[in-house]
Amino acid sequence: MTVLEFDGIPFNALTAPAPAAVKPAAPVAPAAPAPVAHRVDPIAEIRAGVVAAHRSALSAQLALQRGIWRRAIRPVPVPVSVRTAGNAAEGAFKPLARSGRVQLDRAALELLAGGEIGAVFGPGHQRPGIIRAARLAGTSALALTEVTGIELYGGTGNGRVTARFEGDSRSAALQVAEVFALFTGMPLCLSGSTITGSVGETSFGNSSGTVDLVVDRLDLVPRPHIEGTVSFGPGTAPVAVRVTVAEPAGVEVGPGGAAGDLLLNEFHMAHLARGDQAIAMGPEFAEYTGVRATRLPTGGLLLVDRVCEFDGARGNLESASYTTEYDSPADSWYYADTANDSMPHFVYMETSLQAALLMGYYAGPTRTQPGVTLSLRNLGGTATVLRQVDLRDATIEQDSRLLSTTILPGSSLQTFDYTLSVDGEPFYRGETMFGYFSDEALGNQTGLDAGRFVPTWLAGHPEARTRVIDVAARRADAAAPACSRGKLALIDCVEVVDQGGEYGAGYLRSLRAIDPADWFFTRHFHLDPVIPGSLGVESVIHAVQEWMLDAGFAEGMADPVFRIPADTAFSWRYRGQFLPTDGSVELEAHIKSVRRGPHGATVVVDGSLWKPGLRIYELVDLAVELADRKARS
Repeated sequence: MTVLEFDGIPFNALTAPAPAAVKPAAPVAPAAPAPVAHRVDPIAEIRAGVVAAHRSALSAQLALQRGIWRRAIRPVPVPVSVRTAGNAAEGAFKPLARSGRVQLDRAALELLAGGEIGAVFGPGHQRPGIIRAARLAGTSALALTEVTGIELYGGTGNGRVTARFEGDSRSAALQVAEVFALFTGMPLCLSGSTITGSVGETSFGNSSGTVDLVVDRLDLVPRPHIEGTVSFGPGTAPVAVRVTVAEPAGVEVGPGGAAGDLLLNEFHMAHLARGDQAIAMGPEFAEYTGVRATRLPTGGLLLVDRVCEFDGARGNLESASYTTEYDSPADSWYYADTANDSMPHFVYMETSLQAALLMGYYAGPTRTQPGVTLSLRNLGGTATVLRQVDLRDATIEQDSRLLSTTILPGSSLQTFDYTLSVDGEPFYRGETMFGYFSDEALGNQTGLDAGRFVPTWLAGHPEARTRVIDVAARRADAAAPACSRGKLALIDCVEVVDQGGEYGAGYLRSLRAIDPADWFFTRHFHLDPVIPGSLGVESVIHAVQEWMLDAGFAEGMADPVFRIPADTAFSWRYRGQFLPTDGSVELEAHIKSVRRGPHGATVVVDGSLWKPGLRIYELVDLAVELADRKARS
């Protein structure tokens, strides 16, 4: 670990020599990472950026969050948005295992009562090293005779189970909730766990008939649990039911103690996002619970599931390598909302960056500065799609390496590289840098231009003639093709200067008001809301997509779709944050090149994003491909 003194003197970050203090780790694998297109001096840029400015934005943000912090003793449930037909809502509970079996006869129910979960719901409900103890009807006689339907997102969007029973109605109410807990794989969180529950008062007593559970809430924090409402048919009063999956008494559930052969699993990720950091990362991190600290995103922006291998150690900040996984179900909300043929670009970025950062944080850089509140921010990187692949229902394997850690007063910097694979075949590779910043350092950020005001290209060319693409109007047409919608409706209009911009090939600008109630603020991050940088990149992509359609690139295509081109290295730099109080996001894109092929076209742009008065994001060689899906060989 290298410790650098910070003298606070700004200097030219583009010409300053690279400091020898940032020491990269020796390679831990024989294969070298792909070349990085743009390598900048990280320490120089941070030193140039951390001077007096924008403390007022941080103060406003802290005031906005103060009330939330006072209520942060207990984890906050993740709200769920309205569901798109056929897809999970953003923020919906993501099952730990999936099964196509949604009806169960008495024989299947008896297998569940015997703990044979995998025999009923399939091999995904079994994991190496997990002791199987959870079972149906573990506290009462089996009352269910048949399950007539299990709907993962039925009822109000959280799930529904319908069944028949004979005997005690209270047992039947409890058991339909237990069936749903087993169906969603909740016991996989905690090895050796059992299911307990409670049922509200009912006068229905012993009888026979139908039982209908509508799940009201389900979560992994503080322990996996389901709350729901049960009815026994017309004329009967609804009954509240709750079941909880819990570890055996006295068993450790922190890293390596809860998940069999896994260091961390979905249970730990949920706690790292918005629960108990001592459970997520170990007792050393207990002081970060309930306060603003480094966290993973929540809800539909939590895009890493498990840590499978970790070759490193707590306290070793020089190097580590690790393998993580992310399951990308085909019904994920982002597949429904994107204009892309498969996974949208921002998910590529988020899942790789979350996986890379996760174990860098686990190594303990924030523990070198006890008592200092440090917030996490991505600072930049370079990434390349190696091949185009449909990632629906894929398990993405993320191989990451911590390359270096640099400790500065009030901040820490870490660099990583990463490779994403499916079925052992790499499809995405990159490098990135993260920083952990004190309140003072965040308040002093001065953007990409050392505090100088740099206007947009259009502001510097007031004589340029513009035309407007009405994105909101096109989105209002449900039949409009290749249109981002729902949670990914990130822009409403695009100003175009034909033959404008830095390269004379076209210029795009879009301005969007920031609403403090925007959905992503509750996701990124708990108690520390900022717009994800990846969604800033995604908004530039949407502007380019709309320009390509408006320019006629889709003419003659039977089924136009957008893709991320392979073999084009894209780089980004972030030197600031968009807060709920910032008012607006302004973006521009300069068309750099247009390449046409027999079945489509690829456009490459450079871009920037501004908060009011400050340029804080820079994007280089961001590529968008438009193709005819039906012409694909």
